[in-house]
Amino acid sequence: MKNLLLLFSLIFILGSCTSPNQPKTIYIVRHAEKQLVGNDPELSYAGGVRAIKLAQILEGKEIKHIYSTDFVRTRNTALPTAEGAGVPIQIYDPSNPDALVEQLKTLEGNILVVGHSNTVSQLANFFVGESEKFADLTDLEYNFIYVVNLESNSSTVERKVYKDF
Repeated sequence: MKNLLLLFSLIFILGSCTSPNQPKTIYIVRHAEKQLVGNDPELSYAGGVRAIKLAQILEGKEIKHIYSTDFVRTRNTALPTAEGAGVPIQIYDPSNPDALVEQLKTLEGNILVVGHSNTVSQLANFFVGESEKFADLTDLEYNFIYVVNLESNSSTVERKVYKDF
């Protein structure tokens, strides 16, 4: 009996030592405006300006992780934020959003994810729960920022535009 009580006490102590995931915010954006030539185009002038604006928006947000698909336009959208935060850009596979979502849930600190018109809304929808889902973006929509607030057992998602910040 004494050993059983000791075992339960040890399990309780070890369980209380592990810290639950801290609240965090995930910012999900589509890459900025791109040039209209090539299979992997650069950002247009307007896209470069938007990427800088994103970095300004996220400047005080304590970004600890940045994820981008492996395209020039997505990496270049994330680059000003990465340079400002001193954080490397990590590449993710947009065809496996489940793996990315599980990774995002385990990370500590705020996160930026840069994707595409057909992936960012879907990624945000993983965190929506029973609420109304977001539709894919059109080819001309570049101005949305999905703000996902994760608490220990809940999440909220708000779709904002750049001018809201």
